Order: sequence, then C-alpha cells, then structure tokens
Amino acid sequence: MKKKPYVPPRLTVYDSKNAQPEKQKPTPTLLICDDNPNIRYLLRTYVESRTPFEVCGEAEHGMDAIEKAKELQPDLILLDLSMPIMTGAEAAVILKRTVPQMKIILFSMHVDDVSKSLGTAIGVDLTLSKSDGISKLAEHLHALLT
Repeated sequence: MKKKPYVPPRLTVYDSKNAQPEKQKPTPTLLICDDNPNIRYLLRTYVESRTPFEVCGEAEHGMDAIEKAKELQPDLILLDLSMPIMTGAEAAVILKRTVPQMKIILFSMHVDDVSKSLGTAIGVDLTLSKSDGISKLAEHLHALLT
C-alpha cells in the first residue's frame, strides 16, 4: 500500500483591508436604586471597581427607578425593598410588566421568609440581604449577568 505524500495545511493569509473586527458583547449594565445616597455610592464604587459591569444610573425611589429603567434599559436593576414614594416591591411589579427581560434584585436590610415570598410572587430574580455583605452581591451579579 502506497503512502500518500504529506500535504501541509493551507495557511490563512490575513488581509487587513478586508478584516472584520471581532464582535464583543456589550458590557452588562445595572441601575442602582436606594433612598440612601451613601449606599448608592458604596454600591456604585464596589461594582465599578470590583466587577466587569457598568453602573448606568442611580435612582432614589421606585418611581425614579421606573423612569430611569425605561430610559437607560439596564440589564439588571438593584432595588432597595423599603423606600419612600414607591417601594422596591411596587416598582418591581411595574418593571416586570413593562421590561420583562430585565433582571431584578431586591436588596434589603432585613430579608426574611416574607420578603423572599414577596420577591418570588413578584417574579424578581433574587432577594438579597444587605447584611450578607457586598461580596455576595458580586457573586450574584456574575451569576445573573454572565
């Protein structure tokens, strides 16, 4: 049996004139909504320095969050549960109806079975306690946005 002669594989020649740039996924964005400006600042600073995500805006209460979410179209919104004017839970109900693909995390000082049940009934993606620490938030952001 005769062996076939070795034929090296063809090399692809790079043509810079016709090169197509690689399509990169856009950086996931999030909207932070908390009535406490210090908490908003802490969350923004942490997210921007320790995660690959971008904070596209901040809101002070639920009504503000709904308006900014419609305008900015973030991938995820981080909602404080207890806020004046409109709570995070009330805003989440409206957001889930108007922008159903948006991920929502209810972020509260006190998370108990009632809060978790409320979050599940509304259809939020996660209910998280602020007392669990900010590092847990980063883990959950990665899980929801990547």
